[in-house]
Amino acid sequence: MSENQCPSCNNELDWEGEYVCKTCQVSYKKIGYCPDCEAELEKLQACGAANYFCNSCNELKSKSRVRFEFAAN
Repeated sequence: MSENQCPSCNNELDWEGEYVCKTCQVSYKKIGYCPDCEAELEKLQACGAANYFCNSCNELKSKSRVRFEFAAN
């Protein structure tokens, strides 16, 4: 099972500079939320690695603990 599924129809989302559902014709933004305080996380990307920082907790969060949701653009 893929981690990038359309929240409406559960089909696989395609990456085209943004996540797009070909079935629903809707583009989505993938948003990460802090597992501790539920605040939206900031994605930090450098040297091919992605990290997630919570401004509320003032600390890095492990990707394995981050809750991701897709929001329509």
